[in-house]
Amino acid sequence: MKLLLKSAKIIDPTSSYHLKTLDIFIENGTIEKIGKSLKINKCDREIKLKDLHVSKGWIDTSVSFGEPGYEERETINNGLDTAAKSGFTQIALNPNTNPIIDDNGAITSVLSKAKDHAVQLFAIGALTRRAEGKDLAELFDMHTAGAIAFGDYKRPTSHPNLLKLALQYAQNFDGMVQSYPQDNQIAGNGLVNEGINSTYLGLKGIPAFAEELQIVRDLAILEYTGGKLHIPTISTEKSVKLIRNAKKNGLDVSCSVTIHNLLFTDDVLAEFDTHMKVLPPLRTKNDVKALIKGLKDGTIDMLTSDHTPIDIEHKKIEFEHALYGTIGLESAFGALQKIFSLEETIKFLTKGRERFKIKEPQIEEGTEANLSLFSPGEEYKFSKEHIASTSRNSIFLDFNMKGKVYGIINKNAMAI
Repeated sequence: MKLLLKSAKIIDPTSSYHLKTLDIFIENGTIEKIGKSLKINKCDREIKLKDLHVSKGWIDTSVSFGEPGYEERETINNGLDTAAKSGFTQIALNPNTNPIIDDNGAITSVLSKAKDHAVQLFAIGALTRRAEGKDLAELFDMHTAGAIAFGDYKRPTSHPNLLKLALQYAQNFDGMVQSYPQDNQIAGNGLVNEGINSTYLGLKGIPAFAEELQIVRDLAILEYTGGKLHIPTISTEKSVKLIRNAKKNGLDVSCSVTIHNLLFTDDVLAEFDTHMKVLPPLRTKNDVKALIKGLKDGTIDMLTSDHTPIDIEHKKIEFEHALYGTIGLESAFGALQKIFSLEETIKFLTKGRERFKIKEPQIEEGTEANLSLFSPGEEYKFSKEHIASTSRNSIFLDFNMKGKVYGIINKNAMAI
């Protein structure tokens, strides 16, 4: 396939073409030529789009679909279509399906279902069997099948010895362990952030301490065992400080933050809108400021939409009974541009590959085309018509956005 992108402004500080507006010729999935006013004979498609910008492909390291088991929420195919329309060329799939992705066969199955799509799917295997937190899953077998990390999605590893064993065992094949940062005995039956708003609304709170205590424990175990630890979706000011200090002390730890935890506080809970019920919960203004600072200074290694489709029967009900989670792929780019510059937004959307040992794309002649296409200037209000997911549970409904995504080019395929 021969593609010609016309007048595309390249946003990639690692490229020699950074901030230049040029034509990009792609043949059979490889960037063959970059230059001014290129003339290509017998081109299959010439792409001219308003205010076209291009960056290396975006990645999201924490995405949930529904298949297998919850196909009514999202199938793998529609989920990958949604990722493509949202500008993502690569996603890491969480193991929270039914059955749980906890063995070689389950990893092989989800990877095979995505093999022909323009979006590349990477699989995260469960850390424990059936994500029950009792016995380690088949980590090495899943690693050989292609799993890039191991963690029980939104379920903390409550038993400290189990985390110790996992970190020790995974070192045999340079595997990375994920540990969700919440002490459930402290969190109890909490629903939202513990604080003034939870008291005012009469909702049971999840103390910031529940997250921070778990991180202190996990870092102590990591210091003892060695190995690689990833702490997904931190949400408090002290969590940032704890991980910053751990990195200064030489621990091999990384962490992520959700996009919605950078934009919303628990002040939005006044209407008891279940779209705002997420885990970790929305915290305070001071937490948001610390998270943004931590992302900018590199303490927080990557961000994620934490895309979690939930069907209407489990979301449009009483706040106490609604499931946690929001979709987020479609809103990621437009939301981030409300708080960051374009270059910062692209930087954050492309971070995380190195930690998961995923090859970094390049925008140079002779390299594989792994590109996200977008226009950064358009402002609009996010509504249901902007949702491509099967589920509609977006925390960003009626939120003012900036920037439009055109699609992606990846794996010698195009989704525009």
